[in-house]
Amino acid sequence: MIKLSAGRVDRLVAVGAHCDDIAIGAGGTLLTLCGARPGVRVDALVLSGGGGEREQEERAALAAFCPDADLRLTVLKLPDGRMPTHWDEAKAAVEELHGRTDPDLILAPRTDDAHQDHRGLARLVPTAFRDHLVLGYEIVKWDGDLGRPSAYQPLSPETAERKVRLLQEHYPSQRHRPWYDREAFLGLARIRGIECQARYAEAFAVTKLTLNLGD
Repeated sequence: MIKLSAGRVDRLVAVGAHCDDIAIGAGGTLLTLCGARPGVRVDALVLSGGGGEREQEERAALAAFCPDADLRLTVLKLPDGRMPTHWDEAKAAVEELHGRTDPDLILAPRTDDAHQDHRGLARLVPTAFRDHLVLGYEIVKWDGDLGRPSAYQPLSPETAERKVRLLQEHYPSQRHRPWYDREAFLGLARIRGIECQARYAEAFAVTKLTLNLGD
């Protein structure tokens, strides 16, 4: 397993179509990065769920997933499941996000995610952030769209357990869903850990990567 570093991450962008997407797909990575670099700036954008219970859940959750970070969260009110018909609003939000930060790393959905909202947002991100490293996180769901990831962030057992605990604690509105449980989250993390020779891991898709081997 080849190990590469993204370099020093002082500014991070995390985007999700729905409240809980970021935490499910990259919560362990956020805990790892923010724990290693106190004060890191995290600009987070969520397209739907604003103005209600879901936004309250998201604000509390991301505060817990980004300890000691300079967290700046925006939650919009686009309708769930209708992102393709609200393309202009979503694009404007992503472009506005780019206008206020120049991140070292972006966490976003995968471009081949089966959910139309996830997929649409994933395809918008590189139209605004053209020269940035984008890691596409995965979200387990009934569609069966998990693929073969190309990048991994190993998670310590403590971090993996903490991620699951925070997901259960901060998103009570999702507990009724049959896939939203400890076995699903920890099971996927265990499989991704096997693939990168770690106990647990989160996995990501990388669609474009520029190397600098001369320095």
